[in-house]
Amino acid sequence: MRKEVLFSGFGGQGVILASVILGRAAAVYEGLYAVQTQAYGPESRGGGASKAEVVISDEPIDYPKTLSPDYAVFFSQEAYTKYLHTVKKGAKIIVEKDLVPHRDFEFEKTLDVLALPLTEIAEETTGLSLTMNILTLGVLTAWTEIVGRGGAIEKAVLDAVPKGTEQINLKALHKGFELGGERAKRGGEL
Repeated sequence: MRKEVLFSGFGGQGVILASVILGRAAAVYEGLYAVQTQAYGPESRGGGASKAEVVISDEPIDYPKTLSPDYAVFFSQEAYTKYLHTVKKGAKIIVEKDLVPHRDFEFEKTLDVLALPLTEIAEETTGLSLTMNILTLGVLTAWTEIVGRGGAIEKAVLDAVPKGTEQINLKALHKGFELGGERAKRGGEL
């Protein structure tokens, strides 16, 4: 079982933190093999498309990068445009629909797409748009079951977020569980 996950967006959206948390949940709390890689240069200053990748497997990982992601998260138009065509057919992708106004609906027909106003939902849930990456991890986890909802991802979030923000981040994560769980049950757009 090799699963590949791509997170992409612009600097400041928590792309890398989300990938680190997912990798930690898999490796530390689920006993799986996980490798996290990232690419950011000028992108870390708010421009361009930064990306982070997580490969999770139940056996040693021989190549640490994604070849054809099973899951992808797109937080910006540039990230979507640059990386959409790297995902495999049938991949589950999450799109921040307010920040990705120009979509390739023809290509998306070959994918399982969940497009939500993630930043707005995070703001409504916690009062902070910065929790959008944690909210999205909740959506991804509940929808794909790539790692366990309860222990693994929650513990990894608590390990990674700044002290004093634990409850607000758990609130975002649980809202994500709710949204991802609804999608998993229905199988269609929310």
